[in-house]
Amino acid sequence: MLRCAAGLALALVAAACTAPPPAVPEPLGRLVAVDQGELLGTTDGDVLRYRGIPYAAPPVGEHRFEPPGRPHAWSGTRPATEPGARCPQPAAGGAGRTSEDCLTVDVTVPAGTTAGARLPVLVWLHGGGFTSGAGTEVDPRRLALAGPLVVVTVNYRLGALGFLGLPGLEGSGSFGLLDQRAALTWVRHNITAFGGDPDRVTLAGQSAGADSVCAHFTSPASVGLFHRAIMQSGECAATDLVDVIRPGTGAAGDTWKPLPLVEAAGMTIAASLGCPAPPGDGPDASAVAACLRALPVAQLVDGSSPAATGYYWSPATGTPTLPRRPSDILLNRDARPGMPVLAGTTADEGTLFTALFFDGAGIPVTDAGFDALFAAAGGTGTPEAYRSPDRSPGRAWSDVITDRAYACPGLVNHRALADRGPLYAYEFTAPAPTGPYAGLPPDLAGGAPHAAELPYLFDLVPGQPELSEGQRALADELVRRWARFATTGEPAADGATPWLPWTGEGRLLTIGGPGPASTMTPASAFAVAHRCGLWGVR
Repeated sequence: MLRCAAGLALALVAAACTAPPPAVPEPLGRLVAVDQGELLGTTDGDVLRYRGIPYAAPPVGEHRFEPPGRPHAWSGTRPATEPGARCPQPAAGGAGRTSEDCLTVDVTVPAGTTAGARLPVLVWLHGGGFTSGAGTEVDPRRLALAGPLVVVTVNYRLGALGFLGLPGLEGSGSFGLLDQRAALTWVRHNITAFGGDPDRVTLAGQSAGADSVCAHFTSPASVGLFHRAIMQSGECAATDLVDVIRPGTGAAGDTWKPLPLVEAAGMTIAASLGCPAPPGDGPDASAVAACLRALPVAQLVDGSSPAATGYYWSPATGTPTLPRRPSDILLNRDARPGMPVLAGTTADEGTLFTALFFDGAGIPVTDAGFDALFAAAGGTGTPEAYRSPDRSPGRAWSDVITDRAYACPGLVNHRALADRGPLYAYEFTAPAPTGPYAGLPPDLAGGAPHAAELPYLFDLVPGQPELSEGQRALADELVRRWARFATTGEPAADGATPWLPWTGEGRLLTIGGPGPASTMTPASAFAVAHRCGLWGVR
C-alpha cells in the first residue's frame, strides 16, 4: 500500500512538472471576430479602433421606411478602418452626405485590452435634433482610457428617413429608435469580442441623443440592453421644446408626438412630394410608401416639401417602442426601477437656440419682440423678471428658453428619476471653449450654451478647440466622473468634490464654477436662480 501511495505521489509530481503554465490572456489585436465575420481594425497610438461596422442591414431600396433588418454576414476579413457614412441629412448638418447605407458603429478600445477583460461599455447616441449629426463627430479616446472603457458610437436614421409615419407601416414614426435598439442588441451579442462586458452597458447621449436615452429608459422593448443611463441636456420632459423656442409652433414641433398626428403629417408631406394616397386607399398607405421609396433621397432631406416646414422629425408615441409619452411613464412611476442615472443641463442652454432660430434667421429679438414672445410663453409674472441692463432682448429670451425648456422641467425629471433609483444631477456652468459650439453673437456669448460640455468630454471631429490649463483640468474631472459612473454607477473622482445622489429635496453638482470647480447646490437655490416659479415648478 505504501509503495502504491509513493508511486502515486511521484506521478502527481511528475505531472505537475510537465503541465503547461496557466494561459496568459492575449491582448486584442487588429483582428476580431463578430457574429457577421472577421474585422480588421487599426492601432491608433494608445487605442484600437474598429470603424464602420454594420449593426443592421442597409435600409435601402425597398427597405427604406422599414425596421432595421439583421446585419449581413461577409466572407474573409472586412476592413474596419474608416468611419461609416453619415446618415442622410441636410447639407448644413453634415456636408450633405446622402448614403442610406449608414447603420454602423465605431468601437474604441484601450490598447492592451484583452479579449476576456470584460471592461464596462459606454454607448454614445449623438444629438442634432433627430435631423443631423453622426457618431463620428466625437472622438472618445479620453473616455476610453479613463475607464478603461469600451466606447461605441452609433449612426442612426435621421429626419424623414428615421421618423416618418404612415398608417399601416410597420415601425411607423420609430425607425431611428429601432436603429438605436438594433445597435444595442448588436453590442449585447458582440461586445465581448472587443473586451467589453455586455452586462455593464451605459447608454449615454446629448440633446436628441439624451431624448433617445430617455425613450429607451421608458421603453419596454429596450429592457435588458443597458444598465446605466446618462442624459445630457435632454431628458423625459413634458415640455414642447420647439414651441418654447418659438411660441405658437404647436404640436408639430413637439418631441413626443402621438402616432395619429405623426401619420397624418406623414400623409400630408408625402402628398406634397408627389405621393398622394390613391382614392379609396383607406388607412393602408402601402402605395404611398412605395412611391416615397422610389424618390431620390435628396428630396427627403433637403426641405423639398413645403408641408414639412415647421415639422420637427422626432419619435412617435403610442407605438410598441413608446407606448406612452416618456414623461407620463416616468411621472406615473412605470419606468424601470433601480437603474443609476446621471442627468443634467448647461447653464445657458437657450443662447444656441436664439442664435439659430432668431439671429440666424435674420430676425433678432427686439424689446417689443421679447415682450410678445414672453406673453405667448404663458408664464406668470411680467417680462421684467428677465430684463437686466446687461442683457440684450435676445439674451433675455435665451434665459427664458433655458429656464422653461431645460432647467425647470429638469427639476421635475430629477425628482421623478430619483424615485426610481440612484440619480446624480448636475448643472454645467463652464463657458464653451472657442470652437464650433461657441461661435455665438457677442450678446449671446460667454456662457455655457447647449452642448458646451462636449469638448470637455470628447475631442470634437473636426475642430476640437484648444483647452486652457484650467479647462483641461475641468475636462479631466468630467471625463473621470463619466468613466467612473459607467464603471460603478457612481460618478466619483479622486480629489474632486464628492457628488452626492439626489435625496429628499435634492442637490445638484454645479460643474465649472464660479469659484471652486464643482460644488453641491440645493435644488431650491437652483429653482430660484432659474425662476422656476414663473413656469409652475417649485
